[in-house]
Amino acid sequence: MSAKEIVRSFYKSDAFINTEIMREYLHPECILDWNSSKGFIQRNYEEILSMTTEISRAYVRTKARISHIVEEGNIVSVRFDHFAKTIENPREEMFLAHMMVIWEIKDNKLYRGFQMSQVS
Repeated sequence: MSAKEIVRSFYKSDAFINTEIMREYLHPECILDWNSSKGFIQRNYEEILSMTTEISRAYVRTKARISHIVEEGNIVSVRFDHFAKTIENPREEMFLAHMMVIWEIKDNKLYRGFQMSQVS
């Protein structure tokens, strides 16, 4: 798979709510720098898996609606809107945030990420 195909597959999967799927995509040395509307956080492999566990307690489904995806070598930039269905109301899709991420792919895994998000 190309770097772009890996990233597209990741965002189309259930990785955000399933730690086993998340493990398939993350490089063991993965680091994610995240600038959100609430500030900056950095997450490593274990912290991302822990966050996935927390997300799975609140949501039954998440969806990334990708509008842009660009590949240059092992670097992929993706822009998407993130939606979720909650456990309390699984029939209604809720908007979470606008997202922009740059991923470096190493060994066919997500290795280094730079993410920005903005809730609307």
